[in-house]
Amino acid sequence: MTRGLSNRCAPRTLQNTLAGCAVRTIRPGGYTLVEMLIAVALIVLFVGLGGVVSQALQTHDYVSDKNDLTRQARFAMEQMVRAVGRTDRLLLPLNDSLETNWPDNLREQTIPASTPLGDSTLATAVLAVTQDRNVDLDADGAPDVDNDGDGRIDEDFPTDITNDTAPGIYLIDDMGDGTVDNFKACCSMDDEEYFGIISEDPINGLDDDGDGLVDEDPWGDMNGDSCPGTCGVDEDGDGAIDEGTVLDDDEDGLSDEDWLDPVVFYLENRTLMQRVPVPWDEDASGIVDGRDFIVEPIAEHVTRFRVERLPAKGNSPLQVDLILELTSPANRETVSLHSRVRVGGAL
Repeated sequence: MTRGLSNRCAPRTLQNTLAGCAVRTIRPGGYTLVEMLIAVALIVLFVGLGGVVSQALQTHDYVSDKNDLTRQARFAMEQMVRAVGRTDRLLLPLNDSLETNWPDNLREQTIPASTPLGDSTLATAVLAVTQDRNVDLDADGAPDVDNDGDGRIDEDFPTDITNDTAPGIYLIDDMGDGTVDNFKACCSMDDEEYFGIISEDPINGLDDDGDGLVDEDPWGDMNGDSCPGTCGVDEDGDGAIDEGTVLDDDEDGLSDEDWLDPVVFYLENRTLMQRVPVPWDEDASGIVDGRDFIVEPIAEHVTRFRVERLPAKGNSPLQVDLILELTSPANRETVSLHSRVRVGGAL
């Protein structure tokens, strides 16, 4: 036996090969050109696939983000359109007032803040309407807006017509002047006027105080005629006329027991909030009044909220123009919706 060839073949010969000896072919170290080309092709393929997958994920995130914005915007707009269409009374924005140097009928807010409207110190957008007369949250068989449960609605306002112990609507900037609940000691000033005049505009369809607003600040005698209810009219149908006190506008023996119930939409940072009155003691104050409500977010990432009260002209109905814009913080994609709705048009 040849030394050093244990388990190996002897020098390669035809005889050894035919005898079945395994012949080991030795080649220089490294890869062949074909192997290199295959490796490069695989690398290019994997890099390309990675790019496709990354692009697909980015597209998915973009589409998902925009769909979420669209869903939120549509839901919020539907809530506002429904509220305006099913209200008996638009509370805010107010009619344009002669006493201010900005348009009271237009409330707009952008984020980041743009130049305030006119000379207003802070432009704050808000929409407020009276609650749908068909809502019955406590399921007692009576609409929630019938606060005294007598089958009639908003027939006996207190001097503080929203019964919330605040000028105008509690915690809301009614005048658009950048302040909330002006003249806090005077809750009966329902239009938050600068000069603190109270109960100067009874409900009679006239602008009694000459400020460009109509019926926005009555007192406990809603029509200001110094009679229970309307002078000479049997409000409760009991055969008696003008019985009770001057503040008993429905002549039922009670006074100031049926107030306005505002549904309010406003911005809190970049979130659109919806505030809904409830007929139970939500704030645990011991009584049910205009401070009992629940608040919930209905749209996030809001960058523009615009509400305009379009005054009725001739036989045209009162309308509200709404614009809501949401912008994604991730990719700056924007969704903007615009609606114009007639006040009480769905009743």
